[in-house]
Amino acid sequence: MAATNLTVLVVDDDFRVANLHAGIVESIAGFTVSGTANTLATARELLAAHTVDLALVDVYLPDGSGIDLVRELHCDSMVLTAATESVSVRAALAAGALAYLIKPFPHTVLAARLAGYARYRRTLATPQVDNASIEEAVQALRPAPAPALQTTVSSPTKDLVLHTILEATAPLSAGEVATAIGISRATAQRYLANLVGTGTVQMRLRYGTTGRPEQEYSATPRG
Repeated sequence: MAATNLTVLVVDDDFRVANLHAGIVESIAGFTVSGTANTLATARELLAAHTVDLALVDVYLPDGSGIDLVRELHCDSMVLTAATESVSVRAALAAGALAYLIKPFPHTVLAARLAGYARYRRTLATPQVDNASIEEAVQALRPAPAPALQTTVSSPTKDLVLHTILEATAPLSAGEVATAIGISRATAQRYLANLVGTGTVQMRLRYGTTGRPEQEYSATPRG
């Protein structure tokens, strides 16, 4: 599993929120988005066409409840929703959801859950486990956001990426950061993902006239 990205399906009735969550997923090393869906019907089509490891599912969908989808899934799931009713939480967990996050939440919360999910999968990747492994896997699903993500040692390149973001007069894409300081886009993306994870930089989506929105980065406002 170490050499293969975990695939994630994002299901949300609001396409902007779906794209935002997809952007967070793709900013975390070891994950890739298999697709985004705004309805149950589209989600089911994507699930039939692609292998999915984890589904991020909203409760309120135009053609039904996301909890019904969670109940159908043959993959892992987390519920990301504005639904605050206790009955929805109980239903989602009973249906098999590994987590229930109420929107809106900081990007770092979802990033930490994804990092924890990756540890959960790694812990349960062996054919046989013991009680200690099971406890470790369960605890991995409930990480503390900041400590779990502050893992990249500071480096001159990381400092240069951060300085470029701090000095910019407008949000920058990973490609623009890479061009500004003369590194590859993949390297810039890796450092930007870490800075987003630690809360130093925030990521938003830049919408153009056509095609998929691009991730752009700016300094997280203080206070």
